[in-house]
Amino acid sequence: MNKGELIAAVAKDTKLSKSDAEKAVNSVLENVKKNTKKGVQLIGFGSFTVAKRKARKGRNPQTGEEIKIKASKTVKFRPGTAFKSAI
Repeated sequence: MNKGELIAAVAKDTKLSKSDAEKAVNSVLENVKKNTKKGVQLIGFGSFTVAKRKARKGRNPQTGEEIKIKASKTVKFRPGTAFKSAI
């Protein structure tokens, strides 16, 4: 499912116009992005948090040369119990 299909599904389920459904979906996504540093917990769906990756050594696959990979941050999603059982 892509974003357009999600908007169409939300519009159908809520009987909103597609433009109103698009505003709602965009609002949810923007708020998840803005608040991920604090942690976003959606009961029954899952939680989004920031995870830190340590600096490490890796290999260039073309040359086999060892390279340094810098420390970084990434987004971690942990599905909720209800979401896991639905799959």
